[in-house]
Amino acid sequence: MLKIAITGPESTGKSTISEKLAQHYNTVWVPEYARSYVGNLNRPYNIEDVEAIAKGQLELEQKLLSDANKLIFADTDLVVIKIWCEHAYGYCPDWILEKLRQQNYNLYLLMGVDLPWEPDPQREHPHLRQFFYDWYKRELITLGVPFVEISGQHEARLQQALQHVGTLIHKNNQL
Repeated sequence: MLKIAITGPESTGKSTISEKLAQHYNTVWVPEYARSYVGNLNRPYNIEDVEAIAKGQLELEQKLLSDANKLIFADTDLVVIKIWCEHAYGYCPDWILEKLRQQNYNLYLLMGVDLPWEPDPQREHPHLRQFFYDWYKRELITLGVPFVEISGQHEARLQQALQHVGTLIHKNNQL
């Protein structure tokens, strides 16, 4: 099973690319658990909620693995949770850091901030997109995981992603 994480700042097309890649490869994608969780809160989120989101994201991915067709695309991962915690609360719980070190994605697609910002009640930082992009890139480098940067408008992003995923598949003799 090849696992690809789509990561990066808010409003960079993570959900869109995850869904399109899954459709192209006739497999499943793991939606961002935070969307439904926060959408159902009737109050501001707190650190306990972010921890519940991290657990929910991990459980959802585990559940969907059995439905995957040799590939699975994750629309978010624990890098997102780590950065969210550190930015909002100044720290990340140790158990999340430990699980982050155990993640085993074959490739990360780091989504660039060159798409127009799309307002959404759950999005918080339109003015900090480059700041967060740089932070994501530093985190991926520090983790020593394989990643590629994806940029351009929608179709260009999809073509870049397909090229990189295709290379990964070829290297691993999958599909």
